[in-house]
Amino acid sequence: MVHLPNDDDQCGWYHALPKVPARPSLVGEQTADYLILGAGFAGLAMARRVATHKPNSRIKLIDAQRVGQGASGRNSGFVIDLPHKFALEHPDPEHKQKLLALNRSAIAQLDQLVNQHSIDCQWSAKGKYQGAVGARGEAYLDHFEHLMKELGEPYYHVDNKELSEVLGTPYYRRAIYTPGSYLVQPAALVRGLSESLPDNVSVLENSPIRHLTKENGQWVLYGHEGVIKSPVLLLGTSIFTREFGYLKNRLLPVMTFASWTRPLTDDEMRKYGGELDWGLTPADHAATTMRMTADRRIMVRNSYKHTPKYGRSISHAMKAKIRNDHRQAFLLRYPALEDVPFTHTWGGVYAISRNFTNFFGQLDEGLYASACDNGVGVAWGTISGTLLADHAVGATSNQLDDIKYVTGMPSLNPPEPFLGIGVKSRIQLAKWQSRSEL
Repeated sequence: MVHLPNDDDQCGWYHALPKVPARPSLVGEQTADYLILGAGFAGLAMARRVATHKPNSRIKLIDAQRVGQGASGRNSGFVIDLPHKFALEHPDPEHKQKLLALNRSAIAQLDQLVNQHSIDCQWSAKGKYQGAVGARGEAYLDHFEHLMKELGEPYYHVDNKELSEVLGTPYYRRAIYTPGSYLVQPAALVRGLSESLPDNVSVLENSPIRHLTKENGQWVLYGHEGVIKSPVLLLGTSIFTREFGYLKNRLLPVMTFASWTRPLTDDEMRKYGGELDWGLTPADHAATTMRMTADRRIMVRNSYKHTPKYGRSISHAMKAKIRNDHRQAFLLRYPALEDVPFTHTWGGVYAISRNFTNFFGQLDEGLYASACDNGVGVAWGTISGTLLADHAVGATSNQLDDIKYVTGMPSLNPPEPFLGIGVKSRIQLAKWQSRSEL
């Protein structure tokens, strides 16, 4: 049985978008020269790049939901250039420099597309704060500073007073600011990228695939009401790659959650007293991420859950508890805004691996995949999707060599029930250890 995406319908980013008509679904028997499954950042990049290489080919991009409803439209809206904290600790300096260069290439690519196609997505080169609440967070900041020095990257210390003027709260002791990250309305960016695809790309929405197989040299995908065939299939399915039998027992599904307010009124903005359009990630990775959007919404993100059945793993009671936790984190930071309600609380699932390794490459003849972004999906999805398309059409480049250098095979997981018990225990322990930073 294939566990399909089962995202909640409360993603604030998606609800903030203007409504647009749905694209066609997969109905009847269809064919394509190239088929891409999954219309997130990776799949969109794959489709765009294949279309560039093969302008006379028929390319079809298929998604189980509406474009922008899935994981790519549910993140916190950071487009991060730096390698992830765990990747920053990699012992090979060349590995880290290649990751950094790949991420920055993705940001440059997205920047060009946003400007070229006038994508309205709150795209801004605002950098990112990494904040510490107490002594535990400060210890993590000190470690981060050490890693940044090793990498040779610029960073800036921000004390409590300066940080308070930006965030509108004195809650954080201090932060480190890094200038290379961008901020974005992720669902708007995903939709804008899909609407600006080359003319030889067709998008099919609301078309979950229940089975795929290979028949007579063609990859055959079976949906609810149709079948589609192609000699070349590229998977931009991240965690769902395992549902089709690939990378099975190598990917861990984890869901993280966010809540946000309605836009603040002028009076509430005066009480808030901070700036618009900033993002802060926690020095302690298990703590709380904060955003103030360009349209005056405050977003809180924390809480991690192991979700083997994706959205079906989350009960109403669990979601209510998470929303309450978000509310407490919000009030600790902004007690003067206690009358400002949350309008949406949502979750988003992503793939991690035990050895923190991303998969990139060929799975079978005519079958390619990029899977497991380990929680930093916008830049990585964009560059890995772009280069996977290069790989699939036989193109070569130094960047393609670089991404092969920094990727590999995610390690095998222990069998259930030991895996579930272990992951849940690790998450609970991290939450308890990070309680002072929440």
